[in-house]
Amino acid sequence: QVQLVESGGGLVQPGGSLRLSCAASGFIFSNYAMSWYRQAPGKEREAVASITSAGGNTNYADSVKGRFTISRVNAKNTVYLQMNSLKPEDTAVYVCNVNSPLFTYWGQGTQVTVSS
Repeated sequence: QVQLVESGGGLVQPGGSLRLSCAASGFIFSNYAMSWYRQAPGKEREAVASITSAGGNTNYADSVKGRFTISRVNAKNTVYLQMNSLKPEDTAVYVCNVNSPLFTYWGQGTQVTVSS
């Protein structure tokens, strides 16, 4: 079965960095675009970044452009989200997603808290 397992979240001070990972299994990872979403308490889920199947194209929410970088290593079935210059408003549960015409799966999420 499809599994998406996120890791790398935690507590970080404003201006700090974190690197999230999402390990995928149960499908041909290299065939699918991948995305990161986030959801803060009391807010709707927000698309943060996406990357095409071969990694050649990426897209970012305006709120994270220039600070976050999405990447993937298909040989490891893993997608990453490098987050720099973190702000308190980046605090949220970050969730990995694979979406296709045939299926959509979500990971369980990893908590990122930006606070001094």
